[in-house]
Amino acid sequence: MAIVTFLSDFGQSDHYVAAVKASILKENPNINIVDISHQISVGDVGHAAYVLDAVFRDFPEGTVHLFAVSNTTKRIVKNVAVKLENHIFIGEDSGLISLLSEERPAAVVDINGVKPVRSPFIAKTLFGPLAGKVASGKNIQDFGKRLEDIERLMPSRAKATKKQIAGNVIRIDHYGNLITNIMKTDFDAIWKINDNFPYVINFRREKVLQLHNHYSDVTSGECFVLFNSMGRLQIGINQGRGSELLGLMIGDQVFIDFTLDT
Repeated sequence: MAIVTFLSDFGQSDHYVAAVKASILKENPNINIVDISHQISVGDVGHAAYVLDAVFRDFPEGTVHLFAVSNTTKRIVKNVAVKLENHIFIGEDSGLISLLSEERPAAVVDINGVKPVRSPFIAKTLFGPLAGKVASGKNIQDFGKRLEDIERLMPSRAKATKKQIAGNVIRIDHYGNLITNIMKTDFDAIWKINDNFPYVINFRREKVLQLHNHYSDVTSGECFVLFNSMGRLQIGINQGRGSELLGLMIGDQVFIDFTLDT
């Protein structure tokens, strides 16, 4: 069954989501449309990239991912279809796709360059119909001129030495958990270099001496620190909102120090 996922900052109180879905189904009423989220903060490409990165690989290869989140006030922007990790992405060339993977795209196509469509609702007039066609078996290269690459943004990365990983809070989720840019792969590599020495996790005035495997490893009201399903260091309060109770905000620093003196 053909699958199209849909991610936007449209919210749920207006007709916009339904209108885009209708434009997809007009091309093929048998397409399975999966909503990822329509509660992305308006224009927040970083938020959209985080959510899409968290889930797109869980779908079968060949899935078409339509995203409608605009971060620009430019009158004319490129709209693209991109093949990346054997998935297809359709949306504005805002840099969002570059935050999903370190791989280079297998194909990038300017889908609105030959006969430009000018519309205040480009997701309905261009993205939706194209997603329907591609999910039904059409090749993205049939719909425009091939480009060399996509627009690129610099992702927020943690800094690592043999003795410390220094990262930042990059996202606060629905539960008030704090997601950082510290990756488990980096932690594992440096911990091995340090012969599995003790470590301490520092943020604000808090010091945590061990990583947890699950939220329930601590009692209600206590702080947990673990690597989530995306391999990112996550901080929270069991049965509470960590962002409020710990006083952490997006951009705040988090450190993992590898030392015998804990």
